[in-house]
Amino acid sequence: MLSGRLIPVDASDFCILSRRAVDALAGVRERHRFMKGLFVWIGYRQVPMLYEPDPRFAGISKWNYWKLWNFSIEGITSFSIGPLKVATYIGVIIAILAILYAFYMIIQTLIFGNPVPGFPSLLVAILFLGGLQLMFLGIIGEYLGRTFNEVKQRPLYLVRQWDPSTRARKGMTRAAVAEGGQTGC
Repeated sequence: MLSGRLIPVDASDFCILSRRAVDALAGVRERHRFMKGLFVWIGYRQVPMLYEPDPRFAGISKWNYWKLWNFSIEGITSFSIGPLKVATYIGVIIAILAILYAFYMIIQTLIFGNPVPGFPSLLVAILFLGGLQLMFLGIIGEYLGRTFNEVKQRPLYLVRQWDPSTRARKGMTRAAVAEGGQTGC
């Protein structure tokens, strides 16, 4: 779910596509494609085809755990900037915890004294600045993620069905549709 799209569990790279789906995938201009995610992204109806695979004829699979891990990272980073958001939130949490720890240390020092002078304030400063750095790194990552999404140049939407006769009945011209008028989609 980190990828932002719900990819079916047993999704395969082998599938039968309609002409509309092939045209939609051909309209995606990105070069580094995660096809399992793109099949879901185009949004057309999918029908699972259950089958029982034959046992492997020869050899063993070339997919090990490291390759599967990298493949999962590929799926997450192709469709989400979620990990960048996580960096921002963790940075905010660390900075807040550093401030709370500073208040705790101030109260503890006033009541009980401080056996190691300077260490708590140094720890608070390091935690707070580290949290701020991680938070701002996450914010910069957000901008980078938005740029990443724009560079992919995916279509904003795909039209599932278009009925030009509806436009004619409503008296809409091509110019009106181009300006955002309603169509029979």
